[in-house]
Amino acid sequence: MPFSYRNGVLCADDVPLDDVAQRFGTPAFVYSSASIEAAYLEYSKALAGRDALVCYSVKANSNLALLALLGRLGAGFDIVSGGELARVLAAGGDPRKTLFSGVGKTEAEIRFALEKGIGCINLESESELTKVDAIAEQLGKRAPIAFRVNPDVDAKTHPYISTGLRESKFGVPHAQAERLYGKAISLKNIEVVGIGCHIGSQLVEAAPFLAAVERLAALAARIEAAGIRLAHLDVGGGIGIRQKDETPRPIGEFVAGALQIIGERRWRLILDPGRSIVGNAGVLLTRVEYVKPGEAKNFLVVDAAMNDLIRPALYGAWHEVKTVRESPSGGAVYDVVGPVCETGDFLARERKLAAREGDLLAILSCGAYAMAMSSNYNSRPRAAEVLVAGGKAHLVRRRESVDELFALEHVPG
Repeated sequence: MPFSYRNGVLCADDVPLDDVAQRFGTPAFVYSSASIEAAYLEYSKALAGRDALVCYSVKANSNLALLALLGRLGAGFDIVSGGELARVLAAGGDPRKTLFSGVGKTEAEIRFALEKGIGCINLESESELTKVDAIAEQLGKRAPIAFRVNPDVDAKTHPYISTGLRESKFGVPHAQAERLYGKAISLKNIEVVGIGCHIGSQLVEAAPFLAAVERLAALAARIEAAGIRLAHLDVGGGIGIRQKDETPRPIGEFVAGALQIIGERRWRLILDPGRSIVGNAGVLLTRVEYVKPGEAKNFLVVDAAMNDLIRPALYGAWHEVKTVRESPSGGAVYDVVGPVCETGDFLARERKLAAREGDLLAILSCGAYAMAMSSNYNSRPRAAEVLVAGGKAHLVRRRESVDELFALEHVPG
């Protein structure tokens, strides 16, 4: 376990979290390098001996130190913006092992990606095909593309992170895919390299994932039968993690099922995991400012808030909360809340904790979609980020200052 008690103190690997708080302050995100590496290697082991590529989903956590770590391990990257591509390049990532997904790529972003030698642009509409073809012609390049196909498979997860149903904004309709590939292959500035899908996030059962892979593989076979060569099959990511009482199936089960469906076909298998690599490798470290008893509820008011971790307010997401100093049994039931002026500013509800003012809490499963979704709401500086590696804590993103929050603003006159 990347976060466990040692001598009564919660540690990130071998580093006590109270030492991290003393050095870098709170709130702070703390990540375990060993945990990230172990999760990535679980994919590598399951894919051993096959032509495959793991493209880490940058949107889950885009810190340069994490991207550099994954790049050194051999990962490619799945991006959804020009800014994420710039981050991959700054971290030393290989653009040829990078996929550019997303429904709303701008002309500038497409141009940037083609100029940098992107491995594949995942198209999500017919209009995007037309735009990419025109930009590639201007640049004198052939754009490597795949269509993201919407397989209309229910991921059976939260509706905000379920992306594979026909009413979703993502991908092209399954019924239109063969026609679109026929059009793409006729364009001289387009190079068809693959096909892909992604049905959603936090999948704990393999069945919906494998149903989508089966539909995608059958479609790919029909496209190839029409004379259109596909080099890769991108089956997406979305494999879930344990946050509360979920029992997600092992990564190897998802991978083995996909490989079995592909069989002896020569497609390269691409997976785009994010949360399953970094989700449980991070915690949000926060300090109790006030213990506030109430008539209906008791509150622990902490120095982290919904601007640091919006998932509970946005999705009703559940994050386990632990005291950094191991406490005896007992305590009271609290809502853990922040100082932001919103009733929705809660990080956890109805938790039994033995905590006093000044105590440190660790909010678990904050390696993915936490810092990446944070904001400066209420003019709050974003938290520091710390990576624990080799028995040492490294500051990999310093805390913002208040002055930096309005450094780009100007009062006219």
